[in-house]
Amino acid sequence: MDPIQTVHVKLMASDLLSLTVWPSNPPCFTRKGRPVSRAETVGMVVSHERKDKFLRFLVDDGSGCIPCILWLNHYCLTSHGGSADLNLMAEMTLKQSEIVKLGELVRVRGRITIYRGMLQVTVRDVVVERDPNAELLHWLDCIRLAKQCYDFLPAVTLPGSVLNPPQDGSDR
Repeated sequence: MDPIQTVHVKLMASDLLSLTVWPSNPPCFTRKGRPVSRAETVGMVVSHERKDKFLRFLVDDGSGCIPCILWLNHYCLTSHGGSADLNLMAEMTLKQSEIVKLGELVRVRGRITIYRGMLQVTVRDVVVERDPNAELLHWLDCIRLAKQCYDFLPAVTLPGSVLNPPQDGSDR
């Protein structure tokens, strides 16, 4: 397994929205041939829509807008009685949903998913950035990590992987 598949990869919107989608269940996403499943981004909240079960918002980092969804199901489930862990998750989710406001600079981390043919980030956590330089520093991190890490194919390839077709032209 490629190590970047298990971490939150720092991506700008232009990179995230241009990921290649491999049809599988669940869908697999790649960046320059490397599988990516989680992302981190920093940007300004430019749109938000809150419903009973979710908060949908757009994060604009200057290179594009990333659709994000924060599921509030944990909050709904606790009204019917739930475990202490579920109550804690519901409390955290509710607090995160309250900090997402128009014009706020936020850092979002979550799973990359697809809904109605569009890429989105299913939010794991979101925090407000107090440092006005956070967006610029995120851009610099994205560029540095792309050059030093993300743009290189892993040294070890897994046999039989969909993402690593045979090099000799055989079907396997």
